[in-house]
Amino acid sequence: MTIRKDQILVLDLEATCWEGYKAPVGQLNEIIEVGVCLLNVADLSIAAKRSLLVTPLESEISPFCTALTSITPQMIAQEGQPFEAVCATLERDYDSRNILWASWGAYDHEMFRTQCKRRKQRYPFSKKHVNLKRVFADAKGERMGTERALENLAMSFEGTRHRAHDDAYNAARILARLIQDHGLAILRKYGL
Repeated sequence: MTIRKDQILVLDLEATCWEGYKAPVGQLNEIIEVGVCLLNVADLSIAAKRSLLVTPLESEISPFCTALTSITPQMIAQEGQPFEAVCATLERDYDSRNILWASWGAYDHEMFRTQCKRRKQRYPFSKKHVNLKRVFADAKGERMGTERALENLAMSFEGTRHRAHDDAYNAARILARLIQDHGLAILRKYGL
């Protein structure tokens, strides 16, 4: 499958979580926020930053989750959408099935696959996924989280930590810097 090469969709998600990271009986870890932005390959500008809140069906937002992400049950009640609607938005507004997409690490990729399978929802992305943690490690020789990667590049985190749209934006900033420093060759094995 040929994918668009003019932009890269950079994504991050937040999911329900609990202290100790073990779900209470009867609840499942599920996506509550999808953050996206687009990295323009030609000029490395970042656009279309957006937060899509997702209404959970199989779990509740714990006080621990709110403390970590700042996402409250009230926010979800006011702005949350069904997971299926968020997947449709990704396809419609970001052409997600025809574009290279990236996330920091493999968690977001696997979480989306798992939740789509569980909900019998069409997977909204192309098969071309870039694990930015691996790209960074290939370029810099060490795997690390986004905050340490930003520090390594003498950059500061912008926005609110553990809010998906800000995490996606900062991951896009790291990717832009890596492309600037190393060229597009760092993404060649991903089809770009």
